[in-house]
Amino acid sequence: MADEVKLYAAAVSPFVFRVKIALNIKGIKYENLEQDLSKKSAELLKYNPVYKKVPVLVHNGNAISESLVIVEYIDDAWKGVSILPHDPYEKAVARFWAKFIDDTCIPALLKTFGRDGNKKSDKEACDQLQILENELKVKGTKYFGGDNINLVDIAADFIAYWVGIIQEATGKTLVTKDKFPTITVWADYFINLEVINQVLPPREHLLAFFKKMFAKA
Repeated sequence: MADEVKLYAAAVSPFVFRVKIALNIKGIKYENLEQDLSKKSAELLKYNPVYKKVPVLVHNGNAISESLVIVEYIDDAWKGVSILPHDPYEKAVARFWAKFIDDTCIPALLKTFGRDGNKKSDKEACDQLQILENELKVKGTKYFGGDNINLVDIAADFIAYWVGIIQEATGKTLVTKDKFPTITVWADYFINLEVINQVLPPREHLLAFFKKMFAKA
């Protein structure tokens, strides 16, 4: 009997996109259930009663929430290309950097592009990005995962694709090739990977969404 896989999603979400990348890497067929973020469905609230947000993966009736948790679940549940390293230490390192991106980098970037953004928040966001820049430079590899993407690259999808669109939507340029050459090159490699490009949301759609969103900010 084939697995039943459903993804409660929103095309504008980089967190949903993480899950789509993982599913695509593993070659998993799934039903994409697009959600109206302003009017959440009863099913979404049922499957994620704690945070009440996307993404939620439902696998054979079992619901899993939180994007990085879902990505790890997908890696464990299905065979194929590995998303996390097999070595326990390397796996712990990947989890550390993915958490750093989620807990530090993304909040700093969202703050500085929002209504509370100022020179202080700009510096904070750049300081956090510089840490990532340095990490990738020291590794000297194409991706955070080495020759192939791993959990860290997937966690950084917001930086690779969403940030450039938000910069255009807001007219505020923070991440440039001059400031962050290593991250910029990595981002180009990342978004042009076939496994990424196949599920990447249209740039025009995201640009329209963020222009509307930040106009209200």
